[in-house]
Amino acid sequence: MEYAVELAAPDASGLPPEIRALAYVDMVGEPRPGDGVLLNASALVKGLGTGGLAFVVAVPERLPEDVCGPGHIVKARYTPQQQMFLAIDEQDSPHHGILAGREGEEPTLEGLPVVVADLHSALPAVLAGLRVERPGARVVYVMTDGGALPLAFSRTVAGLRDAGWLASTVTVGQAFGGDHEAVTVHSALLAARHVLDADVVVVCQGPGNVGTGTPWGFTGVAAGEALNAAGILGGTPIASLRVSFGDARPRHRGISHHSRTAYGRVCLVPAVVPYAMPTNAEQALVAEQAAELASGAAATLTAVAVETTGVLEALRNAPVGLSTMGRGLDTDPEAFVAAAVAGRYAASLLPR
Repeated sequence: MEYAVELAAPDASGLPPEIRALAYVDMVGEPRPGDGVLLNASALVKGLGTGGLAFVVAVPERLPEDVCGPGHIVKARYTPQQQMFLAIDEQDSPHHGILAGREGEEPTLEGLPVVVADLHSALPAVLAGLRVERPGARVVYVMTDGGALPLAFSRTVAGLRDAGWLASTVTVGQAFGGDHEAVTVHSALLAARHVLDADVVVVCQGPGNVGTGTPWGFTGVAAGEALNAAGILGGTPIASLRVSFGDARPRHRGISHHSRTAYGRVCLVPAVVPYAMPTNAEQALVAEQAAELASGAAATLTAVAVETTGVLEALRNAPVGLSTMGRGLDTDPEAFVAAAVAGRYAASLLPR
């Protein structure tokens, strides 16, 4: 929940006397008017976009009740705010036997389409494209831990759940708060297939992509590893391209260097790279770049042109706001179209 918090004393960092603060009430309890709270305002002081607000660390005079639920998987491990969960793949889970395999045979994804994206902002666009063809498809979102760790931080996921666009969510690694927890992307994918009955899985990090302007210093590198997981487990890996024509940085023009690195160098399994069938100059450039990416990749990448009829309308009708790096659909449409055609391609693989 979000609160307005009045600072008790003038702050040397230059913060105003009243600031916005987020409290994860399951972790810290529910603040009430008049409560004193301990805040972490580091991201707010730095002026970060995604994390540009303070967080309630504790309500010191009224602590939350101790949580004594089942499970022994710790996330945000060895920090003062670590949480303990029942993971879908651990021994105490009723689904452990399914994921462990029976009679020495490990479960596989059995061809399950797995769409992997770099940025969290791609999630609603992928779903919009998928729903152009298959509005009734059962989609599971697997959130990795490259960005925000609590799934509750994502207003996008909340809106997609409310609209019925997501059937379930799984948080993996250090991320937590999904409908289900899993230790790794691999076990999350298997759970999506064999426990949650997914038709399609979308994998991407939570809000708050990290990048350094260096070839390897960005959290989107994990997108290539997620494709590897999907391929190793017998799924159908689909690489959603990160595309922009609104970003002034040359390394992100057209297909971002993030996609070129994650898909062209980290991915080591055969994967499909959908791109928009060109209808304008920007899409024509992306088509050329996709062909170059596929031809020079470490693995067998197949670039596939996907029809865009109806995609923009579907994006405009999304139940949540579309924004990537501060730019919306009207400012940077190709960013969302590129993600949407990956979803549309996944829909084309589903049985009729």
